[in-house]
Amino acid sequence: MTVSSEIPETESWFHRNQQRIAPWIFLAPGMLFFAVYVIAPVFQSFNLSLYEWDGLGEKTYVGFRNYEDLYWEYVDRDAFFVSLKNNVLWLFLYLLAIPAGLFIALFLNQTVAGIRVYKSLFFFPFVISQVVVGLVFSWFYDPNFGLLNTMLGWVGMGPINVLGNEDLVTYGIVAAGLWPQTAYCMILYLTGLNAVDPEQIEAGRLDGAKGWKMLWHIILPQLRPATFIAFVVTIIGALRSFDLISIMTQGGPFGSSRVLAYYMFEVALSEYGFRMGYGAAIAVVLFLIMLCFITYFLWSMYREEKGH
Repeated sequence: MTVSSEIPETESWFHRNQQRIAPWIFLAPGMLFFAVYVIAPVFQSFNLSLYEWDGLGEKTYVGFRNYEDLYWEYVDRDAFFVSLKNNVLWLFLYLLAIPAGLFIALFLNQTVAGIRVYKSLFFFPFVISQVVVGLVFSWFYDPNFGLLNTMLGWVGMGPINVLGNEDLVTYGIVAAGLWPQTAYCMILYLTGLNAVDPEQIEAGRLDGAKGWKMLWHIILPQLRPATFIAFVVTIIGALRSFDLISIMTQGGPFGSSRVLAYYMFEVALSEYGFRMGYGAAIAVVLFLIMLCFITYFLWSMYREEKGH
């Protein structure tokens, strides 16, 4: 009886490691686009902020002078100070979209008659563009025929020019931005509620938890991923706000509704600007502010995951 002495064919390196390689192959196109269109422009902005350039002629290296100009503008409470202050206001008020979206999602998660109609109505602001939102609210705030002043007239109050009042204009624009942002947060939480473990809810009911206790101790901990995404997206949306300001006020009245993104556009690309290096310095400041917030939330989430 003869014993086969055939040696099994050795597998190639690719076949031995294909399970580890396959994810990177699928990720490669996205990572390439991210590197070319996101990472590279960030470093280009840093580099451009060290130059004085009108967009056409030769660049002149000026070091950190653009940042010094921003600092003195801030000290003198000039346009940069107003823009930064408005961005901070946008940031805190915009965060109201998160609890508002959560409570709307909790309402829409109920099984009541006509719930699909309610979901469609609340979902509608998310699918329309910021330009349309800006136009709708511009008409809503109009002191002559706007619905806001019509309703104020019903209770005997005089017309208010929200977009023409330096003290009210930013609040009016933020209110317009909260409409679609709340819808976005609502969608995130509706998705998260579908993944809530019903067994934990049932166990909580058996232990006597209901209402706020049920929400705080059982439902919200399971909605942490949705809350994290809502915070990050809302913060980024607040800090890069541009569309609504451009449509509704163009930074007015008297520059009182400017934010950093719109001010960057004014100094770099508008007919009064062409200070590309100065605009890039504003972009760098805005990026660093976003980076601080996002890094904080990522670190907080990492600590929570590590703790578990």
